[in-house]
Amino acid sequence: MRNHSLTVIDLFCGAGGLSEGFRQAGFHVLAGQDFDEQAGKTFAATHPEATFIGGPIQNVTPQQLLKAAGKKKGEIDVIVGGPPCQGYSVYNHQRGVSDPRAGLFREYLRIVEGIQPRWLVMENVTGITSIAGGGIVDEIKNEMNKLGYRVEMQVLKAEEFGVPQERRRVFFIATRTGAPILFPKPTHGPGLEPFVTVWDAISDLPVLKNGDGERSKNGYRKSPQNGYQALLRGNCPAPTNHSASRLAKINEERMRHIPPGGSWRDIPHHLLPDGMKRAKRSDHTKRYGRPRKTDLACTILTKCDVHWGAYIHPVQDRALTVREAARLQSFPDFFEFQGSRTEQYVQVGNAVPPLLGMRVAEALLRADSMKVAAPKRTRVREDMKIAV
Repeated sequence: MRNHSLTVIDLFCGAGGLSEGFRQAGFHVLAGQDFDEQAGKTFAATHPEATFIGGPIQNVTPQQLLKAAGKKKGEIDVIVGGPPCQGYSVYNHQRGVSDPRAGLFREYLRIVEGIQPRWLVMENVTGITSIAGGGIVDEIKNEMNKLGYRVEMQVLKAEEFGVPQERRRVFFIATRTGAPILFPKPTHGPGLEPFVTVWDAISDLPVLKNGDGERSKNGYRKSPQNGYQALLRGNCPAPTNHSASRLAKINEERMRHIPPGGSWRDIPHHLLPDGMKRAKRSDHTKRYGRPRKTDLACTILTKCDVHWGAYIHPVQDRALTVREAARLQSFPDFFEFQGSRTEQYVQVGNAVPPLLGMRVAEALLRADSMKVAAPKRTRVREDMKIAV
């Protein structure tokens, strides 16, 4: 490998999931930028080596970011980032190119033009591929080409890289170097390492009842039960962000009827929300879901609301905590998310799982280390061309 000190700037960094993955792979994160104030506080606290720049990206200049990073134009190795994805998400039924959030990738490219990094990594939801018949994807590729970058795109499944969650994301990797573009190879799945399960991820965390506050002073429930828990715990003495949202008594009653692997279909009809009493059995497949211990988690969204997904604890009658959601996203326990609980869920749900980010970063390192033969140049000397 070329070295393990390549430099990174993270745009739309949020709490820092993608940059944490790159840091774990040995990159040096110099700066992060995001509009979300609370996410910025989390990023600043967990990336003390980096400078955070807040506010709308439309107001941020490449020169500001270069100054924050202590570098000149052309000296940054990688710009990473995921322009806010709600405009593209399959969960947003009004998505489209008219959504102002759908054009923020152009701000990413404006910054790229002014900084001229050697590599680009852009992440987004798979819904981006279907908007305008693939028009946004084509525009992203074309604009990167105009800036001098070769670009390739691939959908990656988080669970195939050790993340205990079904999550699909599109990654664009681009370079203006002569190196190849590589994507990571799956490490988990049939014929590989077994998938990391929900219980693998959270079984060591303290028991909570519905509405219980933080139990951090009591430390962990037990010693690490597997390598995944040991990895995420590191040297942390106790988990943070581990408190249970207080759900209404009617929801407690509903949850008592839902077995592991069950959902809203297991709730007696008279206890169902009015809007679901008329639902077909084939509808709302994830609502009021309780995963089995051996399951992968469903996609962690910006709120672990039991009304909308399988976010009930496998054995406790309550919703998943922020820490449990963070574990399912592969965040290390030293990440203490700032802001209200609602804001914390948003930070976790919006993030790239760090383990997935690390695998992408490792693939980039491998590619960057490969020696590529320089193309032959030619010059014209009157009546002949001579290769030099």
